[in-house]
Amino acid sequence: MTRIIAGFAGSLPLAVPRSGTRPTSDRVREAIFSALDARGGLDGLRVLDLYAGSGTLGLEALSRGAAVVTLVEKHAAAAGVIRKNAATVLGALPKASGGSSAPRADVVTQAVQPYLRALPVVPGAGFDVVFIDPPYELPEAELADDLTTLAPLLDPDAVVLVERSSRTPEPTWPAGLALDRTRSYGETVLWWASPTP
Repeated sequence: MTRIIAGFAGSLPLAVPRSGTRPTSDRVREAIFSALDARGGLDGLRVLDLYAGSGTLGLEALSRGAAVVTLVEKHAAAAGVIRKNAATVLGALPKASGGSSAPRADVVTQAVQPYLRALPVVPGAGFDVVFIDPPYELPEAELADDLTTLAPLLDPDAVVLVERSSRTPEPTWPAGLALDRTRSYGETVLWWASPTP
C-alpha cells in the first residue's frame, strides 16, 4: 500500500491506478524529501509533478508544506485517481488552515509537452520544485524536449528531480539547466538538476 509518509497527511493511504503507473517506493521518497528538507523544506513553494501517475510525489510535497502543487497526467483514469487522492490529502488539513492561504492541488489531464508549451514565462512566478517520473519506456529524446521546454518556467533557485531506471542514460540537460548530483537506489536512479544563469 502507498501512503503519505509525513506532514499534515502523514500515514494516509493513497489509491494507485490499476495499471500504467509505477509509484515511487517509500525508500526513494524518504531520500527525496530528506534532501529537499536539507535544502530548506517545501513551505510555501510551487511544485510541479509531471507524469504524476498516482500523485504520490506531488501530494507528499503538499502534505509537507507546499503552497500549490500541479499534477500533470495524460491518462484520464490515473488523473481521476489523483483527484481522489488529492481530496483525501486536503481533507486531512487542520481546520484552522483554511482560507485563501490554504494549500492547493491542481490536477491537469493533459500530456506533458502541450501543458508546458501553453504556460507563460512569468519572472518571479516559476516553479520551485519539479518532479519528473516518466514511464521507463519514455524515449530519451522526449525527456530532453520536456527539460528544454521546462527550463524557462523555473524559479532561479528551483530544483528539478528526474527519476528513471538505472538502465537508462543520464538525461540530456538543455541550456539553462545543469546536473547537481545523482543517486541510485537499486533499479531507480535520481538525477538532481538546477537552473544556471
